[in-house]
Amino acid sequence: QVQLVESGGGLVQPGGSLRLSCAASGRTFSIYYLGWFRQAPGKKREFVAAISWRNSAYYPNSVKGRFTISRDNAENTVYLQMDSLKPEDTAVYYCASKGGSTYSSRESEYDYWGQGTQVTVSS
Repeated sequence: QVQLVESGGGLVQPGGSLRLSCAASGRTFSIYYLGWFRQAPGKKREFVAAISWRNSAYYPNSVKGRFTISRDNAENTVYLQMDSLKPEDTAVYYCASKGGSTYSSRESEYDYWGQGTQVTVSS
């Protein structure tokens, strides 16, 4: 089992920045990818970013150039730096972990999930 706990959500104005953190515990040796997903009200959960054990990062076009994912393997923590935030970035953000070395942006491929943290972008 892997436990994931997110933190860092909150209210921010459009154009502002926010940094999310996700701390992993338990069988962390089984984690290869750590990822972030988000779900806005009335919408399906969508992929935001993922990073491999070797620090290869992946983003969809909707956040590329604005969001940066990073990880500290020694601390078993993954971060999501979000800049130039837009109202459409408002959602609950979830951290997720995946074993195996094959990259995926599909939520069904991720084994463990955090409880989520709310990000609201509004003036």
